[in-house]
Amino acid sequence: MPPFLLPLLAVLITVFANAPAVAHEGHVHGDEPPPVNVQTAPRATAASALFELVAVAGGGALTIYLDRFETNEPVAAASIDVETPDGPATAIAQGDTYTLDAPWSRIAGSHELLFTVSSGDDIDFLTGTLTISEPPASAVAPQGGVGALIGVAFAQEISEVMATDITERLRRNDPEFLAVGALGFLAGAAAMALLRRRRLAAGVAATAVLVAFAGSFAFAQTASAPVVRDVSQRLPDGRVFAPKPAQRILAIRTEPATEANHRRSIEMPGRVIPDPNASGFVQTAVGGRLSAPQGGFPTLGAKVTAGEVLAIVEPSLAAIDRSSIRQAQGELDQEIAIAERQAERFRKLGASGAVSQTQLDEAEINLAGLRERRVALDDVKLGSEKLVAPISGVIASANAAQGLIAESNTVVFHIIDPARLWIEAISYSGDAVAEAASVSDGKGGAIPLGFAGAGFADGNQAQPVLFRIEGGDSKLRLGQMVTVVASTSAATTGMAAPRDAVIRGTNGENIVFVHTAPELFEPRAVRTEPLDGARVLIVAGVAPGERMVTQGAELLNQLR
Repeated sequence: MPPFLLPLLAVLITVFANAPAVAHEGHVHGDEPPPVNVQTAPRATAASALFELVAVAGGGALTIYLDRFETNEPVAAASIDVETPDGPATAIAQGDTYTLDAPWSRIAGSHELLFTVSSGDDIDFLTGTLTISEPPASAVAPQGGVGALIGVAFAQEISEVMATDITERLRRNDPEFLAVGALGFLAGAAAMALLRRRRLAAGVAATAVLVAFAGSFAFAQTASAPVVRDVSQRLPDGRVFAPKPAQRILAIRTEPATEANHRRSIEMPGRVIPDPNASGFVQTAVGGRLSAPQGGFPTLGAKVTAGEVLAIVEPSLAAIDRSSIRQAQGELDQEIAIAERQAERFRKLGASGAVSQTQLDEAEINLAGLRERRVALDDVKLGSEKLVAPISGVIASANAAQGLIAESNTVVFHIIDPARLWIEAISYSGDAVAEAASVSDGKGGAIPLGFAGAGFADGNQAQPVLFRIEGGDSKLRLGQMVTVVASTSAATTGMAAPRDAVIRGTNGENIVFVHTAPELFEPRAVRTEPLDGARVLIVAGVAPGERMVTQGAELLNQLR
């Protein structure tokens, strides 16, 4: 090998040794680290039987979040005095948060803080430690010392494989290789100047040293400053980290678990029905054409009073009916004519005594009856039927329109009293239903029900049970399907929790979130039983005294 190629070969070997491993097409070098290091802001936490406090440092100030310990409800308009490294200071209220100037929070180290909180009649003292880490320094990570020695040692042992790799990279115009080559060229040029004045070995050594320094400088890795950002996230162990600002947005509320004895309850499917004594139907007795009364037809939801005319039915006779009526009219006319002549003859004969008074009276009565039948037959065509409200209430359903032909027994209006509704439930268990029962109102509350009666089991082995809806503002709709939770005489022990606190996990289990730290929530698998329309009974999975999330649990479960 010509002597002048040795410095160049040393440059190439050393640069390749110094260059960091870079994954390219067809090569994988393990999992790549995240591009930016994200961490939470420095914070101090404290809790007592009354309050829970989180102080977050940033920009030379403290942002203080104060909540009720049991309910996690933000405490506003409180007085917070803080003993800081610079002396006592008072936090300034800004809505439901508090701010405090803290220039000392820029200094690395542990800072002990004492908070004196006063809210109404509640006064408490909380202590916390705020730890400020050292700022990350930009460090250069040289990686070329060993590579340089290897490059010098094997400068004269360049294999055909490496030469082929160099050729391939040059052909593909690899930008990383070209950058390294440029640095190597500059280092080699400097080394060649030395070779002209000194021995070959010294030139090779100088080349290796220069290339090692250049390669290490070119591929130095500077530690990037971490980005401070409080982000809600699910931790690897399944817990959920939710900063206090996120808890404010999600309106997270908690409640301590309290164990007590409760009556065992059963759930039954049910349907809202009208009270049979406070509802009625408006039907047509004869078929005919509908017409509106004065003021028009009542609309859905309109209030009506008993006896009010809701619609008028004009009889509409078919051709065969009209033919039968005409035939009956003709027969009656003939009978009336005969009866009139007979009555007139009896009057004449009665004057002479040839006909008794009794016969004359019978003839006149028969004539009067025939005339009444004739008048009634005429009214069949002309008379109309007035449909009146049987009770006072509101229109629940309406099937009326001008000119509509209504058949006999057609339901034109359905009137109910919305303050008197019942629920018809179906019980498939053999447990006796107690007096207490309820249904959910859809807003986290329960609507009480009163037991009205129960029937015998039918062919499907189901027992119909009737309940009265207590109160007139239940907002339940007629025909709405509901789930009735009725108490039984049996008792059980457990912790009552709102139904919204128990959610379905990804694996199908029932879970609740337990507030284990000011900004940490732990999912717990639980076993539940029905309690009433608004609550369930947790019989396993949560210990008494632990704070369960009763509002916002579904939103916490969405965090990833």
